[in-house]
Amino acid sequence: MKGVGPLRGDLLKKELGIYTFQDLIDHFPFRHIDKTKVETIGSITPNTEYVQVAGRLQYSEVIGVKQAKRLTATIRDKTGELELVWFKGISYVEKILVEGTDYLLFGKVSFFNGKPQMAHPELEIFVPQKAGGKAFLEPIYSTTEKLKARGLNAKTISKLTHQLFSQLQAKDIVENLPQDILVKYNLLERSIAYRAAHFPKYEAEFDKAIYRLKFEELFIAQVRLALVRIQRHKAFKGVVFEKVGDYFNNFYNNHLPFALTNAQKRVLKEIRTDTAKGYQMNRLLQGDVGSGKTIVALLSMLIAADNGFQSCIMAPTEILAQQHFQGISALLQNTGLEIRLLTGSTKVKERREILAGLLDDTIHFVVGTHALIEDAVQFKNLGFVVVDEQHRFGVAQRAALWKKATIPPHVLVMTATPIPRTLAMTAYGDLDYSVMDELPPGRIPITTVMRNESHRVQVMEFVKEEIAKGRQAYFIYPLIEESEKVNYEDLMRGYEQVKSFFPEHQYNIAMLHGKMKSDLKETNMQRFVKNDCHIMVATTVIEVGVNVPNASVMVIESAEKFGLSQLHQLRGRVGRGSEKSYCILLFGKLGSVEAKKRLNIMCETNDGFKIAEKDLELRGPGDIEGTRQSGALDFKLASIVNDKELLNLAKNQTDEILNEDIDLNLEKNLNLKNYLQSQKGKTGWSKIS
Repeated sequence: MKGVGPLRGDLLKKELGIYTFQDLIDHFPFRHIDKTKVETIGSITPNTEYVQVAGRLQYSEVIGVKQAKRLTATIRDKTGELELVWFKGISYVEKILVEGTDYLLFGKVSFFNGKPQMAHPELEIFVPQKAGGKAFLEPIYSTTEKLKARGLNAKTISKLTHQLFSQLQAKDIVENLPQDILVKYNLLERSIAYRAAHFPKYEAEFDKAIYRLKFEELFIAQVRLALVRIQRHKAFKGVVFEKVGDYFNNFYNNHLPFALTNAQKRVLKEIRTDTAKGYQMNRLLQGDVGSGKTIVALLSMLIAADNGFQSCIMAPTEILAQQHFQGISALLQNTGLEIRLLTGSTKVKERREILAGLLDDTIHFVVGTHALIEDAVQFKNLGFVVVDEQHRFGVAQRAALWKKATIPPHVLVMTATPIPRTLAMTAYGDLDYSVMDELPPGRIPITTVMRNESHRVQVMEFVKEEIAKGRQAYFIYPLIEESEKVNYEDLMRGYEQVKSFFPEHQYNIAMLHGKMKSDLKETNMQRFVKNDCHIMVATTVIEVGVNVPNASVMVIESAEKFGLSQLHQLRGRVGRGSEKSYCILLFGKLGSVEAKKRLNIMCETNDGFKIAEKDLELRGPGDIEGTRQSGALDFKLASIVNDKELLNLAKNQTDEILNEDIDLNLEKNLNLKNYLQSQKGKTGWSKIS
């Protein structure tokens, strides 16, 4: 391309990831400026964010040396003066600044010593527009200091993009959406949308272009994910659970301790349907803290046992594995089913017995930690795998489990970290997923309050009152330093502080943190479970799965340092019994607006799905795609936070098309099929397991 030699080409690749013409037109401007609108310097106020002004350069000078070097300048119009400053690219800017010349500037305004200032403005020589001239929306592109130093500023990138569009014909930007979708949603053609996203004639055209391109991104992502799911159903044959038999019916009718919620029944039906189809089920079960996911997993395992298959549950920690084992063992008494626990601390003799029992099918269910994926652990007939808190395990670890059977077992991955529907539709779109959005009846909502450090004495008095009623309390401390030593010291300081309010001759206090030896950790946890101690001082090691129904107070120290989902997980450790429970968010200084918002949200709602939605709005999707799929959220324009309605539209349209034409062979869908085939290999779609 004219104007891009080897040096510029190499810089564009390294700095902006632009290799091809497509990459260049996918490098969208982050805003447009109407060059006919020029404000006066005198009209700038502390509320002004971005502004375009014109003025004469009075002087410029370089101050300081090396790292402390900066270039300052002043421009003036009839109404006032504006200071300019550059900290980078100084030698390049110096060459283009000429005193006495009129410049047009655009940038973000700040105030320094009461005077308006603009750092690193876009600038060019000012050419006054003719009166009544047409509005001209000039695109402003992101660039880097390295590119600017080589003359590739926003204006140059704009020129290159303009040149590219003058070379391209409409047929070069191939349409990828079916014609009937364009008509149905009144969408611009792809070639027109691309051109208008960069060089719109007017604002409404730009809005239509962005709408079309966002829809395209979301729709293509949904189609890809749906096809991956369909392909997985074809490729991975699964064992067939033909019947619901005596194990399930006996337990359901005689041993189930409570009535199932409608949400539990719905999810159980979805699992039952999946496991009877002959392809491997791969289902994500997301449910809020205390929604009863474990009982759904157990009932599914009973269906597996009715069909002659073994099941296993893998949990991320020994504490959680122990808890699952104890809870399920108590429920399965008198059912004739054998369940065992296998963790890293299982004794050698017992371990041998378990390995033999799994191999000869005398053990029906096994609960364990990572120990389950070791090569020595082999099953006679593994048919159902439950992975709890799936985000704690890597893909390879989960895959190792289902390779332990000739035909891959059905997989149920569970998480108590609710995922907003918008995120689930994109990040987990290649999975079947179930949502449990209903808590068992009789749960008393947890009361959550914020208290400043200055109210610590009152908080401690309240905890004493709860302990006097026979309840127990948690005190949770954040891991705020990288150093293990400092973490330990922080926790010890907290432990000593708690002891100063709760003297040892009156109160029993246990401690729990990640660096404790397993046996000591287990001992302390069991003391708390058995109500042998009043208070548990811990780090976030107790975030997941710990179940102590008698604990009614959770005090979270330095609550402002925790994220929303973590605060919600921690709060879920109380409110598990029949008594009223409380979560107290103790904070020191609320350093940011976001921290205050997080704590307020926690006080307003106990609904994990609402909290997850707010969390997504506050933080944005960030690097969530890194935890799942490299391509699913790699959008240039669309946002799963701000474009929920458009995402729903894209999802519904995807279902409509694939229900009618799963192989995309109808003539109207060939554009879409050709585009998807041309993109193969450009996005790394992983398979969750």
